[in-house]
Amino acid sequence: MAIKKQSVHLRRQTWVAKNGDVAKMWRTIDATDVSLGRLASDIATVLMGKHRPEYTPHVDCGDFVIVTNASRVGLTGRKAEQKLKTSYSGYPGGLKAVTFGTTRENNPEKLIHDAVRRMLPKSRLGRQMLKKLKVYPGTEHPHAGVNAIELNG
Repeated sequence: MAIKKQSVHLRRQTWVAKNGDVAKMWRTIDATDVSLGRLASDIATVLMGKHRPEYTPHVDCGDFVIVTNASRVGLTGRKAEQKLKTSYSGYPGGLKAVTFGTTRENNPEKLIHDAVRRMLPKSRLGRQMLKKLKVYPGTEHPHAGVNAIELNG
C-alpha cells in the first residue's frame, strides 16, 4: 500500500500594519517659493504614510511634518490677487471673501493647513493625521529638539 504524500502549500500573506506598529518620524520642509498645491500634496502623502512600504489605508502610518517659512509660500499666476478664500457664517449676508494674497500675509498657517486638510481622508483618521502637521510662518519653531529629516519635495 502506497502512502500518499500530502502537499503543504506555504501561503504568502500580505503584512498589514496595526496601530503602534509603525514608528513615527519627524520631517521638515521649507515652503519658500514652493507652489502651494505641490507643497500640500507632498505633505499629505507623508501625513498619510503613502511614502512607506508598510502603508495600510485604515491605519495612521504617517510621519509628523513641520512646515517653516509658510509666509513665503508660492502662488502661481495671479492667484494672490484673484483667487478668493470664502467663509459663510450661516446668516443672510454672512459671506466673507478674502484673497489668497491677503491670507498669506495675515494668516499663512491657515492657507497651508486648509490646502493639506482637503487632500486628506474626510474621516476620523484624516483628522488624526492632520494633528501631526505643524505650520510656522518663519524659520523658528519649538520642535528644535526633534531630529527632523529634511523632506525634499
